[in-house]
Amino acid sequence: MRVGIIGHEGLSEITEMLVRGEMWPLVTEFGSYELVGVSCLREGPESWFARAVLDHGGKLEVIVSASAGRAGAFARQGSGTRQRLLNEANAVHRLAPTEVGGLGDDTCRALVGMVDELIAVWDGSPGGEVARVVEAARREGLYVQVVWPDGCASPEQPPG
Repeated sequence: MRVGIIGHEGLSEITEMLVRGEMWPLVTEFGSYELVGVSCLREGPESWFARAVLDHGGKLEVIVSASAGRAGAFARQGSGTRQRLLNEANAVHRLAPTEVGGLGDDTCRALVGMVDELIAVWDGSPGGEVARVVEAARREGLYVQVVWPDGCASPEQPPG
């Protein structure tokens, strides 16, 4: 079973604890031999999910956008965890730039096209990337499991 993940970044420590508590049973409902987790490895739920998949014995596939690939995937400061996960992945899908007919930075389309189910760590708010991916997944008929336990705090919105 190919399971993708999308989620809010910048979540509090309490929200992280609550989300991780709900994520582990979702990961372990699949046999380790059949589970393939697909993630862009952004900070937060996407990296937590990837670690859970690997800890369960599943396989990990990573999507790297064209711009992240050009910049050197996860080359920025503070990305040691993501780099380790990238190194442990069974496959890395580097998106080609749009100039050559690739998806460029459209990781949403890539993710939805590669999975059978989607886990969304999402407060249900409209707009933003998480809502866009959930909408695209539902349009494609994918099962979407929304994870937002009671007590979670929505990420802070940037001013403006």
